[in-house]
Amino acid sequence: MSERTSNRKWKIVGINFDHMHMGDLLRMTHEHPNAEIVGICDEQPERMQAAIKNFGIPQDRVFTDYRACLGKTAPDIAILCPATAKHGEWTEKVAEYPVHIQMEKPFAATLEEADRMIAAMGKHGKQLAINWPLRWYPPHVTTKRLVDEGVVGDVIEVHYYDGNRGPLFHLTDKVESDEAFRAKKNESWFYQKNAGGGSLLDYLGYGVTLGTWYHGGKAPIDVMTMVDHPEGLEVDEHSITVARYDVGLSKFETRWGTFTDPWTLQPQPKCGFVVKGSKGTISSYDYEKTIRVQTHAHPEGEVVPVDTLQAPNQDVVQYFIDCIERGVPVDGPLSPEICRIGQQIVDSAAKSAAEGRVVRLVS
Repeated sequence: MSERTSNRKWKIVGINFDHMHMGDLLRMTHEHPNAEIVGICDEQPERMQAAIKNFGIPQDRVFTDYRACLGKTAPDIAILCPATAKHGEWTEKVAEYPVHIQMEKPFAATLEEADRMIAAMGKHGKQLAINWPLRWYPPHVTTKRLVDEGVVGDVIEVHYYDGNRGPLFHLTDKVESDEAFRAKKNESWFYQKNAGGGSLLDYLGYGVTLGTWYHGGKAPIDVMTMVDHPEGLEVDEHSITVARYDVGLSKFETRWGTFTDPWTLQPQPKCGFVVKGSKGTISSYDYEKTIRVQTHAHPEGEVVPVDTLQAPNQDVVQYFIDCIERGVPVDGPLSPEICRIGQQIVDSAAKSAAEGRVVRLVS
């Protein structure tokens, strides 16, 4: 059902500031001409101070109890950024209210949790969108367009390598942190196993969810994963996953500890994707202004400028509001359907790493 009305202001709240991406998402909301931040909420008030300052949020819109926030502001959309292992819990809490939910990546810590989230959203018939920031990178969007146009034929392989120097090297809006902050690994949920920490859960979902998008919604048959075991840490900082499809093998590698952050200087290996099709290949790297395309007509490769993204497809807030206005479900990497396949692969990868063997795709 469409909710489009002229000049409507969409009321949006940001709940749970565990993940630093909340600052980015609130900035998108702040800059959207038809959206308004009507409330923010976190149990630790100090984590909201940057948002209060950056977006001029008055104190009567600042909450420490999510129930008061949702009850008093009656939002249309709730943006959630909890720790990975809390995604199910927070979706179920917020889904008690008639509100669309935009969950920041990843989908969940487990497939069981992801299914709980999907079930919880059925109560009020509202939409659930899972945001993967890589979905809005022009090179990756351009790659998907070329794949859909058949430029490289049928997708056979997806190769993915991504990460950064580590989650404690940057704050909201990718502001670089200091040495003292970086030294507090064991105090951060990113490095706590029971909170859903580790590079595998942080970054593998990106690769396999967009990989599923590139594969046209196809799921693999089985999965094999190896992770590192850093001394003094309870989670991995490096993982490599191989997924076997009916057309061949795809590889997905996650890394906390790249030499540089890709949004500043691309490390080596470069962060991003290489897609191999039956008629060509595409290399698509994070933040770059061009992609490189090989075809039978141009086996030497062509450098292709990336597409310029236009509203309402420049960021997740624009896109989600547009889908709700038009009464259409979110699609691609934001859809629960594609994300669930990605979560199946992530769960299979975690199982494979724990058991040290190839596993069938979990269902």
